[in-house]
Amino acid sequence: MSNNTGNTIVALLTGAAIGAGFGLLYAPQSGKETREQLKEEAGKAKDKLSKEYDDLSAQVSDFADSAKSKFEKRVDKLFKSANNQADDILANMESELESLRKKNADLVKELDKLKA
Repeated sequence: MSNNTGNTIVALLTGAAIGAGFGLLYAPQSGKETREQLKEEAGKAKDKLSKEYDDLSAQVSDFADSAKSKFEKRVDKLFKSANNQADDILANMESELESLRKKNADLVKELDKLKA
């Protein structure tokens, strides 16, 4: 994308310079008319470069916005997944803890029976 636009700009500038040189060498008009024509062509080239710059700037901005959005979605998905896994681990730990508490209570009862 950017390499193609860069090549277009270089080609445009090169063409404008070559055209201006040939125009000066073979101009059948007066110097004043040639300067006016060069001024017009330079204005057109400036306008075209400005448009190319604006287009490229918009494309880069759109690409950056798209990449940012995709990145944010992936990060959000990752955090949700990690949060769900943490919840599952905590639920399993609580279940195991409850099981250990029951076993401990059973052992305490059995120990009390043996003491009595």
